[in-house]
Amino acid sequence: MVGVCSVPWCCSPLLPAGVTCGLLGLPSVRRMGSMSEELSLVPLHQRPELLEACAKLLGEEWGKSRASRLHMLQRSSDTFPTCLLLLRSRGRAEAPATQEGPCQLVGHVRLSRVAGRPHDLFVESVVVARALRGQGYGRQLMEATERWAQARGFGCLHLTTHDKQHFYAHLGFVLGEPVQSVAFLSPAIPTAVLRLFSAPPGAATATTARPRVPSGPLSPCQTPAAPPPPPPPPTVVWARGVLAENSRQSLLETPHRDAKGLPIFWMKKDI
Repeated sequence: MVGVCSVPWCCSPLLPAGVTCGLLGLPSVRRMGSMSEELSLVPLHQRPELLEACAKLLGEEWGKSRASRLHMLQRSSDTFPTCLLLLRSRGRAEAPATQEGPCQLVGHVRLSRVAGRPHDLFVESVVVARALRGQGYGRQLMEATERWAQARGFGCLHLTTHDKQHFYAHLGFVLGEPVQSVAFLSPAIPTAVLRLFSAPPGAATATTARPRVPSGPLSPCQTPAAPPPPPPPPTVVWARGVLAENSRQSLLETPHRDAKGLPIFWMKKDI
């Protein structure tokens, strides 16, 4: 649940021996002097030999155990959640474009479905290798992810960031409201049902008082008092276990908080 470079992870210069970049995903070629560079966006589950490398790199940053990281990565599939890797291969500019060579891990992104929104995806764990920042790879990773999602019929991306909201704004993202990631909430639970169980902090102590019930029998002239109407539903949504009030936002401050109570920006982009 982080933005590009807000939670960096360092990668080794090259992937394990024998691992090469194919032309899976959405390749692009950049020329730098006598060298050419090919970028490919590759689903992790199509490159299982990279599983251990990804687990190690992500684990070094987030501090989770190797077992939990492997479990998360092994869930990658075409039916979501999907882990996408941005890979780079470099060679001589005069070499054939289809030539394979040693592959460098540039970035990682994870996509999940959004409950109640069949054409939306939730973007998380967007990271570019520390040694490769400042060279435009973050933008290339996000643009390749957009094309990947578009090619599969999706029309909107959602994400959260603690401090990279300006970066995402430059990519066309705007501030949005919390959504439900299917990776954390069952898609079988309707949004309306979840909202019935949502309540703002302290709401339990601010409920309307119950009408007094007479202790004795009613006289013929007395009629039971009608109960007061229910209070209007609170303007809150359930966002991955965190309640967040709807409010006007800006890129400088946000009413939303993450599970640790830290300010977090929810953003979205129509693609």
